[in-house]
Amino acid sequence: MATKYNQADIEQALASLNHGLYEHLHWRQEDNAIVKTFKFKSFVRAFGWMSQIAIWAEKLNHHPEWLNVYNKVEVRLTTHDAGGLSELDFKLAEKMELFAGS
Repeated sequence: MATKYNQADIEQALASLNHGLYEHLHWRQEDNAIVKTFKFKSFVRAFGWMSQIAIWAEKLNHHPEWLNVYNKVEVRLTTHDAGGLSELDFKLAEKMELFAGS
């Protein structure tokens, strides 16, 4: 079971995750989750990215809450077993950034 991060851990992890990203591209904390909307050039690119991330989600045994509408993917990450955010959320977010080319 993953260990729930405290607020200081979350702020540090968010700062690291958002380093180098333009502010409008930042991950943000909402309640017990981190959220971000990714925008791609087309539906096919968005769906392809989701397919890549699905493989990583399986490897990490940590699955995102997401919604795809055409070229946008809204992502919400939280660790339900921990009752909040954990290292797993930030690991998956890092993979999302890597494969999105952000």
